[in-house]
Amino acid sequence: METGSMRNGARFYCETASIGMNVYDNEEKLRLKNTYQAQEEAEFESQRLNLERLQNLLFERESTTALSNNS
Repeated sequence: METGSMRNGARFYCETASIGMNVYDNEEKLRLKNTYQAQEEAEFESQRLNLERLQNLLFERESTTALSNNS
């Protein structure tokens, strides 16, 4: 039973009654397996995952641009 949630980019953390907090991936449409006792821990992990995803997207874009310019 969910008791609350907070959206933060592509992922957000959810509070579940019996197990604490976890992170839900909106892109993959699944709840990640790790649970966190505190909201701050779940929020930090959500932000870390979003930053990691953004960095990967920027790297892919730069790689694609570099390949296009070399053609």
